[in-house]
Amino acid sequence: MKLPTLRQGLLAAALLLNSAAWAQPGTVQARDAWARPTVGGQPVGGAYLRLQNTGGTADRLLGASTSAAERVELHSMQMSGDVMRMRQVDAIELPAGTTVELAPGGLHLMLMGLKAPLRTGERLPLVLRFEKSGEVKTELVVGNRGPSAAASMPAHMHGHDHKQ
Repeated sequence: MKLPTLRQGLLAAALLLNSAAWAQPGTVQARDAWARPTVGGQPVGGAYLRLQNTGGTADRLLGASTSAAERVELHSMQMSGDVMRMRQVDAIELPAGTTVELAPGGLHLMLMGLKAPLRTGERLPLVLRFEKSGEVKTELVVGNRGPSAAASMPAHMHGHDHKQ
């Protein structure tokens, strides 16, 4: 094999391997994870974060866990007439190359069966489970950020219906 042909072959192989790496899953990043403080006896809490899929393949958030709660559920909130309805969802879609915001009044995590009140300043481990990216570990910082879902709704829409 001539030297220029060998170089061309190596270059082609390197480009092929590089393009295959771009198509690989496992490119989801969790950013700015936080949870609202709770009071004693409150059995549930809300958690929020940004999920950034930097890859070229769509992925899905299938579940999550934290040592602070018995279980974590994926939820959405939507207006239905004059009532804000919260529903558990099976997965949260993460299209390729996008950022999905889990925020008050929309998609979010519900921490069910809290083992202790969530106190401002605490840092809690959070493990997110994705269909293609596997497990992504992050940390929830407990504190108040932004308006609550109720505070951001007009006064006549403060009804709440929790259905699963």
